[in-house]
Amino acid sequence: MLVLALLFGAIVGLSLGLTGGGGAIFAVPLLVYGLGVSMRDAVGVSLAAVGATALIGFITRWLQGDVEVRTGLLFAVAGMLGAPLGTLLAGKMSEAVLLSLFAALMLIVAARLWRKSGTPQVACETNQDASQPTCQRDEGGALVLNSRCAILLSIVGVLTGALAGMFGVGGGFVIVPALVFFTNMPIHKAVGASLMVIAVISVSGVASHLIAGRTIEPMLTILFIAGGVAGLFVGQAIGRRLSGPALQKGFAAAIVAVAMFVIVKTLLA
Repeated sequence: MLVLALLFGAIVGLSLGLTGGGGAIFAVPLLVYGLGVSMRDAVGVSLAAVGATALIGFITRWLQGDVEVRTGLLFAVAGMLGAPLGTLLAGKMSEAVLLSLFAALMLIVAARLWRKSGTPQVACETNQDASQPTCQRDEGGALVLNSRCAILLSIVGVLTGALAGMFGVGGGFVIVPALVFFTNMPIHKAVGASLMVIAVISVSGVASHLIAGRTIEPMLTILFIAGGVAGLFVGQAIGRRLSGPALQKGFAAAIVAVAMFVIVKTLLA
């Protein structure tokens, strides 16, 4: 179990380092199907391990100047508000329903990310309809954070937090596409911002998990973090050598593969 926990943690860290998300997409199925942990217990371990690994990843990218902190903070604060809601909803669902919804969400995100992979820099165009919130950037590339953009990002942040509380995901597989789609952020910067948001949202998610009376296995979490940190640095090194579209397509393909695995296992169960 020790070796498997380290290996699975490394897979999670590799995903975080490469894409800024997807760690918990892999963590939950690996814990449930690879180590025999219940879905609800896997949520706690996933939140704690992914959050700690993401924090280390964020710090390294921040020191390199590769994070838009202001945009990430807005997402993070909104996400912290949504996490308790997700935990509450998860407590009212069976494991089979949770896993099925988890897989469906992965497929939706993967499809959108793949379609946008060809033109990641033009995903947030000016919207001429004043009733629709838009995010634009000035000539220097800085995000113009007007009220409409702030409201849009806050809404997506709350939803991301709810997903974290419900499925034990840090939300990176939603955060990265959202930052690319709605703020026209280059994917490499979106990865850095996503790591920061995941770390903050995970704190709220873990707190909600514990307040709900659930526990987190400390040794398993430590092993996952140890493997995750090693995988994180490997993923970051590989990610610097890949183009934005290649990262997006690889991320989407990995999400689909895990989603199909979860669907098959849920149906067989």
